[in-house]
Amino acid sequence: MSAWQPLPDDLPPEVRHFVEQVRLLKDRTGLSLAALGARTAYSKSSWQRYLNATQPPPRQAIAALCRVAGLAPADAERFGVRWEVAVQAWPRPPAPAPESDRTRQEGGYEEEVPTLPWWVESVPESARSSGVPVDSSRRVLVVAVLLALVLALVAVVGAVAFG
Repeated sequence: MSAWQPLPDDLPPEVRHFVEQVRLLKDRTGLSLAALGARTAYSKSSWQRYLNATQPPPRQAIAALCRVAGLAPADAERFGVRWEVAVQAWPRPPAPAPESDRTRQEGGYEEEVPTLPWWVESVPESARSSGVPVDSSRRVLVVAVLLALVLALVAVVGAVAFG
């Protein structure tokens, strides 16, 4: 179990409960934050912010954590509901002064949007929303086998053609 830093005292109870549940789920995976980042397409530092309640996680990050943890669809849906309640109660920082175009060009950003691996991106939305778990490692294996077969076929055709 990880040694988590204490959550702020002024955190709303809905947010506190949600973050504690997400921490338990993360600990259940047995993964370090770096490994969790690699498996979910959200960085280690992003997970640190989410798990220390300094920034609300995107819904997709929680869905990815539920997938990595192997939660049943009904349990993952409960986490989605907890996320909705927590995000509504999450303390909002004071509105920043408007940024100039120069600040945006120098590396300012508004929201972190991860780049997902191609095998996660290629999962059809109907399969994700149907509740049927999709094994992305199986998809990678199938693609690798197909590529090996194409390579073998090209080698045979090349050997026959060039004698």
